[in-house]
Amino acid sequence: MSVLIHGPVISTYVRVVQIVCEEAGLGHEVVPTPAHSPANRHPFGKVPVVHVDGHELYETVSIAQYIDNAHNDAKLQPADPVARAAMDRWIGVGNAYLFPLFEHGLVMPHVMHNYAGQPLDTARIEKHLPDIAKTLSFIDLEMQKDGAWTGSGFTLADVFLYCILRAVELTPQGAAGIAQMQILPNWLEDCRNRPSIAASAWPAEFAG
Repeated sequence: MSVLIHGPVISTYVRVVQIVCEEAGLGHEVVPTPAHSPANRHPFGKVPVVHVDGHELYETVSIAQYIDNAHNDAKLQPADPVARAAMDRWIGVGNAYLFPLFEHGLVMPHVMHNYAGQPLDTARIEKHLPDIAKTLSFIDLEMQKDGAWTGSGFTLADVFLYCILRAVELTPQGAAGIAQMQILPNWLEDCRNRPSIAASAWPAEFAG
């Protein structure tokens, strides 16, 4: 069975679904569709939309949970309710706070520069760098407590946060900021060595 993932080839949330499919041993194919394309059938124009087991699913959290529950014995979700709550909290933090800040303030200016040939919006980047630095420090300090999500092994929180933070790491400013952290670089490297993450690497990760 092949899971059809409708969305851009280079996308944070498309990659989340790819990694979860890899963890579950499911074949998957990305059907390139931009956000707001009628082909992706998302009622709010977002991505990805996924076809699996005869179902059409949207919203990445529900897609990831479905695939992990239906095809991976929920191995990416802690059984302990407290640990599950921590995982859910960090997925929520990543989606609601980290992704919008990093994507708008740092990642997208580089994407538009490298892929669309637009001038690099350095003013936007400079404006957001203090908040980005503060947020990276917050994540690193939480990881040092071994109580954020790291105590539960590799979970859906790692999948979501890796995809969000990998895009940051691929920018010069993001790479410099992450390099100053104590735990974050090692965690990213550990994730990169995981087969599911290696197998889902973007075809051409953008240069800084």
